[in-house]
Amino acid sequence: MMKSVLERIESIQKEIDYSGTAYVKSGEDILIKSYGYSNRGEKIMNEKDTRYGIASGSKLFTSIAIGQLVDKKIISFDMKLIDCLDCQLPFFDKNVTIHHLLTHTAGIPDYFDEAIMNDFEDLWIHTPMYRVRDLQDFLPLFQGRKMVSAPGEQFHYNNAGYIILGLIIEQASGLKFSNYIEQFILKKAGMLNSGYFELDALPEKTAMGYMQNQDGSYKTNIYSIPAKGGADGGIFVTAEDMASLWASLNNGELMSCETTKRLLKHQVHVEKDIYYGYAGYMQVSNDYVEKHILMGYDPGVNFRSVYYRGTGLTIIVLSNKNDGAYEILRGIEETIVD
Repeated sequence: MMKSVLERIESIQKEIDYSGTAYVKSGEDILIKSYGYSNRGEKIMNEKDTRYGIASGSKLFTSIAIGQLVDKKIISFDMKLIDCLDCQLPFFDKNVTIHHLLTHTAGIPDYFDEAIMNDFEDLWIHTPMYRVRDLQDFLPLFQGRKMVSAPGEQFHYNNAGYIILGLIIEQASGLKFSNYIEQFILKKAGMLNSGYFELDALPEKTAMGYMQNQDGSYKTNIYSIPAKGGADGGIFVTAEDMASLWASLNNGELMSCETTKRLLKHQVHVEKDIYYGYAGYMQVSNDYVEKHILMGYDPGVNFRSVYYRGTGLTIIVLSNKNDGAYEILRGIEETIVD
């Protein structure tokens, strides 16, 4: 079967010029294949242990950290924001809870509303991206805005909510957000090659993100995203490390059994058979979660991953260009699942 999968990946890669690493684990069989350049200027190729940014795919790490703090009884999913965070948020509804923030139903203002904004780079016209390195640096982008809707009223994807969750993690743990993730999630899951890196100090084997200009040339995303990502996106992972996270999470190695089950349960209906839970999007049939879905998009970053609950099929597609991850993932699913 993996031969057919590889042939499908190769075909799609040639068609769309995919750049990145694709990982597939089906039963005992594992396939890892890389394409394109991690550094186009130096002609350094992407390899199986190359680290990639995964943008909003990073939200899963924030959710797990919240779950761990719930296990320690420092916070609870139903705790109100005003009771677990000392922060100036003058227009936020006092009934916003951690549950609302995790499920994008808090109704708070977002700093990048994907429903009405098209260009992430527009954020940095008045706020220099090189000064955005800590969670507090994101606050001026949204803390003075009014609520968009009442808490619990509707699902509306929200990045600012996860910045707030990151601040809760910092206050509850006494650690800087990235340090907490590295100590209590990355190490526990064996993700030794992953981390929150600054764009102007990337370690070796880290892919630079690229965007294509109209004339066909490429530019890096160093001026298009924060110098260091926050709790809503910003971690860099290898394909194998991401697979380790899926395994650790589903094996109950990161949280208690009860909290793990709650994290993996669907919570809010989005559309058709797609729901959102504390662990991202989920495809649900007859109240059973068939597939977990992670995705991330930033300028020069494209990420897709799925985990099938029944079979353990794990697919991870990392890209250091604007697109390509979905096409590769869908081709793999069509070959194995459909």
